[in-house]
Amino acid sequence: MLSTHQPLLQAKNISHKFDYPLFNNVDIELNTAQSIAIIGASGSGKSTLLNLLSSLLKPHEGEVIYNDTSLYELKKRELLKIRRDDFGIIFQAHYLFRGFSAQENLEVASLLSGNAINNELLKELNIDFVLHQGVGELSGGQQQRLSIARVLTKQPKVIFADEPTGNLDKATASDVIRNLFYYIKNNQAGMIIVTHENDIAMQCDKVYELVDLELKVIK
Repeated sequence: MLSTHQPLLQAKNISHKFDYPLFNNVDIELNTAQSIAIIGASGSGKSTLLNLLSSLLKPHEGEVIYNDTSLYELKKRELLKIRRDDFGIIFQAHYLFRGFSAQENLEVASLLSGNAINNELLKELNIDFVLHQGVGELSGGQQQRLSIARVLTKQPKVIFADEPTGNLDKATASDVIRNLFYYIKNNQAGMIIVTHENDIAMQCDKVYELVDLELKVIK
């Protein structure tokens, strides 16, 4: 059970580099029912930072703490269990099962999580009428909304979203963001979102900008 006296997720003194440094001594604290946006120029390391926070990549220095546990001190199977059960990751690439229908993609998430598919959510995301179609028959925007519905079917405690509205028109993007905010508020979850859209970022509870190797507080 998550402690009510500790943040949902913490990053402490995260530093990372490839052939060049990306950022140094990054600290983030995410609480329940809270949203955080990370903005910055292309190539500043936003997506890499999200991968570090979501346990997909290990930082060169620092630690990420979830439920009072340092993620990178866990055994591989324990880390995979948290990633499967507690984390929901919305990628820029959708990573849908290409040989499956939209319905079957949702059924996989439902089977693995034990949670029912939310038909009202599918209507809100305007994909309820394409469930019989194969993934390859869907537009890029429909695939993005399907991937978001699949993540929310898991009912994760933390959502990591990398440009979740990048392939969507303004009206649809607004619907998607509204659903994500509604989910975290009503499920005592948290969300960290990478976005280049300032109007979306400013709707979040906290906003950070990656600039000059540092994560600076904007809001």
